Amino acid sequence: MPVRHIALAVLVTAIWGFNFVVIRLGLGSVPPLLLAALRFVVAALPALFLARPNVPPTRMIAIGMTLFVGQFAFLFPAMKLGMPPGLASVTLQSQAFLTILFAAVALGERPKPRQLAGAGVAALGLLTIASTVGGDFTMIGLGLTIASAASWAIGNVLMRGAGKVDMLALMVWLSLVPPIPLFALSLGFEGWPAIVSGVTGMGLVGAGSVLYLALLATLVGFGLWGFLLRNHPASTVAPFSLLVPLFGTLSSWLVLGETFSPLRVAGMGLILLGLATIALPLPAFAKRRRAA
Repeated sequence: MPVRHIALAVLVTAIWGFNFVVIRLGLGSVPPLLLAALRFVVAALPALFLARPNVPPTRMIAIGMTLFVGQFAFLFPAMKLGMPPGLASVTLQSQAFLTILFAAVALGERPKPRQLAGAGVAALGLLTIASTVGGDFTMIGLGLTIASAASWAIGNVLMRGAGKVDMLALMVWLSLVPPIPLFALSLGFEGWPAIVSGVTGMGLVGAGSVLYLALLATLVGFGLWGFLLRNHPASTVAPFSLLVPLFGTLSSWLVLGETFSPLRVAGMGLILLGLATIALPLPAFAKRRRAA
């Protein structure tokens, strides 16, 4: 991969990692479900100019309801209810081994021993993190974050049937699905007064958060990621996603002063080790040994 493409991959993961700090800042003035809805209202605007991907409408709705509605209807409230941003950025990556599990059940894909080992290590990391509940970290926040990861994983499985399409156009058109369900959830759980207050009183920080989440995290991020996937094998591009939680924890520490106890660091390390086991290619000597 050329150096400029490596730089693009690192830039995308930095944008997605800092995304968790932006969510936390936005939640200071905008209710979580409303913030998620506004994100996709803005992200869907380019659908006026981009052709709809050749994906059946029913599948697009199913993907949008899981990959976007389910994921963020759980994640944003989780961060409002006691899930620190840096910890969320790592825990959410459990979607990788949950995707393996759901693909095995729904598609009959048999996981490889290395994938099972990585999933086991990552699951141990989640249990380690769960043992540190207390203070700024709540069990409901952890539970909602895992539910967000599960919804993301289901969306990943549904994406398998979408075929090879332009990633940016797909993300834009999928963004048409979430606004109405998320606004309905916001109305039901947060109430009309909170919606009015959130829209009228969001200020520069709230508005900037919406724009960052919609333009940078969604459009720029997925647009560049799609470009990389079109020009390089998925096995080359995918491992860069391991940088997302690293940027997430670093930015949360630098901007918000989030701290991590030794046990949390150990849990996060186990999750990253499990994900690396799943995502990173085998070393050359291991491939030769397997071939022999």
